[in-house]
Amino acid sequence: MLFQPTPGATFVALARDYPDGAHVPSHRHATAQLLYAARGLMRLVSAKGAWVIPPTRAVWIPPRVEHEIFMSGAVQMRTLYLASAPAGLETCCVLSVTPLLRELILRAIHLEQRPGEDAVSALVQALTLHEIAALERMPLHLPMPVDRRLQSICRALLESPEHPYTLEDWGQRVGASSRTLARLFAQELGMGFSEWRQQLRLTEALPRLLAGDSVQRVAQDLGYGSARAFSAMFHRLLGENPRDYLARLGRLAEVRP
Repeated sequence: MLFQPTPGATFVALARDYPDGAHVPSHRHATAQLLYAARGLMRLVSAKGAWVIPPTRAVWIPPRVEHEIFMSGAVQMRTLYLASAPAGLETCCVLSVTPLLRELILRAIHLEQRPGEDAVSALVQALTLHEIAALERMPLHLPMPVDRRLQSICRALLESPEHPYTLEDWGQRVGASSRTLARLFAQELGMGFSEWRQQLRLTEALPRLLAGDSVQRVAQDLGYGSARAFSAMFHRLLGENPRDYLARLGRLAEVRP
């Protein structure tokens, strides 16, 4: 479906809520899209891989990229369809939404329902585009390989993220040296094996933590020797430990968007 901004506007803002387990089938848009998770967790899947979008994060989707969306928990989706994209956003990526941008998105949705406030809307839209262009990218992309040996490894880990095999172990299983596999991971996925596995485990951990599982239980189930080791990985990728992250989400949830 094509969402076209009205003359003089730079984007359309929409709000939609989905129940746990909802699925938006594969589709594409003629415009760029900023997909924001005000509440709940979304997974975006395209031919290039998968992106996990936890609360307070957004995913950028360039025009004409075919994708589908899976909901985990009750989701409050807030979306901007943009007539033009800021420079540097040519591929899908997860962005860390600032408190200011969060309020701008909510304000833009409110203004969509109140025609006649063109001057205010123009200011909100201009500042929104400025904020989007400055957002930090988050390591929540899980790319998928083309090489059949890497596919075998990645699919096995998707089924069992806690699998303890080293790259040397996988090499014996798929018939390639660890050096060859390391080179292929870097060439095809732009990251090392350990980094890919960490990001996979993070995408598995987030919905479970949001659903109320303890850090200790999630760490154990995902193959970490301790909650401390899991928390260190979480902090390295998301910038804060699991308890602080969940506490901040709880404070944001007190004000329903």
